[in-house]
Amino acid sequence: MWPQTLPNCVTLGKSLNPHCLNHSDSRVTLYEGENFQGCKFELSDDYPSLPAMGWASKDVGSLKVTSGAWVGYQYPGFRGYQYVLEQDRHSGEFRKYSEFGTQAHTNQLQSIRRVQH
Repeated sequence: MWPQTLPNCVTLGKSLNPHCLNHSDSRVTLYEGENFQGCKFELSDDYPSLPAMGWASKDVGSLKVTSGAWVGYQYPGFRGYQYVLEQDRHSGEFRKYSEFGTQAHTNQLQSIRRVQH
């Protein structure tokens, strides 16, 4: 447990360093195709269903985390494989779905949320 002097901090992945987040400043941009091609959509809030909010596909080809940390999920409702997406990894640039995580065997990403503090 982190000392109470570190509010709004979480530990992500295998890192032992706390990541301090201002939850309201989290931003990620989703792209339809690999290498940031095609339609794009910038998010700053949690979405339990990307298709319900207007994303035309069940797939995300690439994404850029500009601030904060996010968890992407394979299926709506925050279900399925989980991908921790941080600005510290790949400089926040995930050029193809295989960079989302080692278990990313498909570019299916249908829900996403900010890391809670």
